[in-house]
Amino acid sequence: MGVLMSRRQTVERVQKVSLAVSAFKDGLREQPSTRRRAEAGTARQGTLEQEVQEGEEEALAGPSQPEESSASKAAWERLRDGRGVEPEEFERANRFTPPAFIRPKRELHDDEPPDISLEQREQILNDEMCEICEVWTAESLFPCRICHRVYHDGCLRRMGYLQKDSAVEVTETAHTETGWSCYYCDNLNLLLTEEEMYSLMETLKNCKIIPESCLTLDDFLHYKHQVHKQQFERTMPEAQEEQAALQFNALDPDKKGHIEWQDFLSHESIQLLQKIRPQNALLRLLTPKERERARAAFLALDQDNDGFIGEGECRQARHTWFRKHQKEMLSCNVSISHVGPISEGSPASSRNGKSPEKILPATKQEETRSIDWPGFLRENVAYILAARPNSAALHLQPLA
Repeated sequence: MGVLMSRRQTVERVQKVSLAVSAFKDGLREQPSTRRRAEAGTARQGTLEQEVQEGEEEALAGPSQPEESSASKAAWERLRDGRGVEPEEFERANRFTPPAFIRPKRELHDDEPPDISLEQREQILNDEMCEICEVWTAESLFPCRICHRVYHDGCLRRMGYLQKDSAVEVTETAHTETGWSCYYCDNLNLLLTEEEMYSLMETLKNCKIIPESCLTLDDFLHYKHQVHKQQFERTMPEAQEEQAALQFNALDPDKKGHIEWQDFLSHESIQLLQKIRPQNALLRLLTPKERERARAAFLALDQDNDGFIGEGECRQARHTWFRKHQKEMLSCNVSISHVGPISEGSPASSRNGKSPEKILPATKQEETRSIDWPGFLRENVAYILAARPNSAALHLQPLA
């Protein structure tokens, strides 16, 4: 209340001084004075105008400066529109115009269980022309490991989505089992609807999160505590704080002491999707490549071919298959029209080809609960989606 009275008094003071200045100016015009009085009046006028200016600056002074508010507003607009960080020094001369992202809308049938068959394999076909320039140039196109789109590296550079530090990575991983995600699939935030995005932005603003900034462990834990207190009106338990610390480590694989904004945003986006949407709605977000990869993983784990796997095997897939693979530099030599998330020579591409590194023996306690194919998809769908970004960070840390 004291702050409000202080601001009102400041405004009143400014108004009074403004009236005094106006009256003084009117008096000067109506009664011409001598040079000395004019000089004195000019000096007095300057003093009053200076006081007015100081009063206005004091009245406008708030928790943030105008420049900071303008920069923050632009950052929130980029977040709302699904655009990434756009530094002012980024030169867009001779570049393509980035696309206008359109956020998805929920459909009436989204919550109904989708029909994803285990036996019926899906044919993976990529586009034949570059998504950006719509030109076909055969083997120089780079496929996305999530969707059907393909790109030229030159077009990606002209769009500003491929910088010098990431160009080599794209060219070396796009045709491997690891694969590369295009700028649509790399951004998990684009999965949110406008209503969901608004909800997330309100949470970030209430917790005083500055967009496009890095978060330290203290920042991340403080944010998690605030979110938990706002949602449940009580302090976050110690066990959940430990889980949050583990998630921070998963988002900081290089041990830099902070997590990048895009990784934090992807993590919060997938967390929000888990809270708001049912699993059936999440399953409808899977692409044919992701479904085929999950299908191959289940068949590789189902060693006795009875259509069921143990709980330990399901958890194992969560920890190994759907987390980030180590970068593989060897090309899988697959035609660009049929390249998918799993090459024909991949250990998980058939029932007989099982890799000991990916399939570890499960304990008897973990095998007490059997999981069928639909259950396997429901329990792993969030981790499949969380593995989309190219970042080495784990955007959803699997539970132990």
